[in-house]
Amino acid sequence: MARPRIKDVARHAGVSEKTVSNVINDYAHVSDRTRQVVREAIEHLGYRVNLAGRHLRRGRTGIIALVVPELDIPYFAELARHVVRAAEERSLTVLIHQSGADRAHELAALAGFGSTFVDGIILSPLALTADDLRDRAGFPPTVLLGELLEEGADHVAIDNERAAREATRHLIGLGRRTILAVGGRDDAGLGTAQARTRGYRAALAEAGIAHDPAALLPVGSFRMPDGARAVARALSGGARPDALLCLNDQLALGALRALHEHGVRVPEDVAVIGFDDVEGGRFSVPTLTTVAPDKAAVARVAVQLLQHRIEEATAPDGAESEAQAPQDLVVDHRLVLRESTEGPGRH
Repeated sequence: MARPRIKDVARHAGVSEKTVSNVINDYAHVSDRTRQVVREAIEHLGYRVNLAGRHLRRGRTGIIALVVPELDIPYFAELARHVVRAAEERSLTVLIHQSGADRAHELAALAGFGSTFVDGIILSPLALTADDLRDRAGFPPTVLLGELLEEGADHVAIDNERAAREATRHLIGLGRRTILAVGGRDDAGLGTAQARTRGYRAALAEAGIAHDPAALLPVGSFRMPDGARAVARALSGGARPDALLCLNDQLALGALRALHEHGVRVPEDVAVIGFDDVEGGRFSVPTLTTVAPDKAAVARVAVQLLQHRIEEATAPDGAESEAQAPQDLVVDHRLVLRESTEGPGRH
C-alpha cells in the first residue's frame, strides 16, 4: 500500500493542501473545526510528516546534540530524558554524546564533531575554558548548561549561589554551626562548584559563623566514592561536623555511607543536604534532603533557546535578523526536605 501523501489528507478532509500544511505547522489562523478535521484525516490515513525533507528545505538536519560528561551520573541521565522529550515536541532528534569531561571531546562537540549533520549543541562542559568559547565563528549554535565559563555565551541553569545559600541557611536554622562543604572549592571561577561554595560561605557570614578553610572537602570527581572518601578522611582526621552541604546528591549518598560506617547518626548527629534531587536520594536510608532543580524546565528552556539560535543561523540571505545578545537564563529550584535533615516522618 502506498504511503499516504499530503494531497491524500487534503482530499479526505475536503480542504486544500495548503490548509493541511498550515495545520501540520501549527499555524494559528486555522479554525479549531478545520484543525480537528485535518487531524482526524491524518490519523485515519496514517500520514506521517516527512521531517527530513522539511528540515533540509530549511537548510537544517533536524538533529541537535546533547553533550554531557558522564551518562551514568543520574542527574545527566535524568536531564537527557527531559531534553529528548522537549526536542520531540519541536520535531527535533537528539544525538547524545558522552564527553568524559575530556577537553578534546568537548572541543570536538563545540565544533559540531567536524560535520554539518548537527544543527546545534546543548553542552554541559567540565574541561573547557572561557578562551575555548570566545571564538566560535563557523561553529554550530551552542547553549551551555551548568558551568558558566564565558559570560558572552548562551547559558541555562538554576541560580546555584542562591540555592546553596538557602540550603546552608536551612542547616543553620536547625541549629547546626559546624557545616562542611563536600566538594567545595575556594578558587575563583564561574563554575557550578564555585558558585555553590560562594553561596555556602555567604550564608555562614550572614549568621556570623567564621569560615574555616578546612571545612571545604575537595573531591576528585562528583561520584559516591569521592563523597565517601572525603567525609571518611575528615572524620578520621578529627573533624566533628554537625552538618554537611554536599554539592551534588552523589557526594551526599557517599557521605551517608561514610557517616554510617563511623557510627554517626543522620540527622541526629549530622544533617545532610545534597543537590540535584536524583531518584536514588528518595530511596536512601535516610532519604536525602536536596536542592531540586526543575530539570524539565532546564531542558525545555535550553531546547527552545537553541532552536531560536538555529533559526537565526539558517535564516535565508536578506531575511531580517533579530539576533539577540547571548542570554543567561535562570530556571527555578526548590529545597526538598527529607529525613537526612528533618528526621523520619517529617518530610
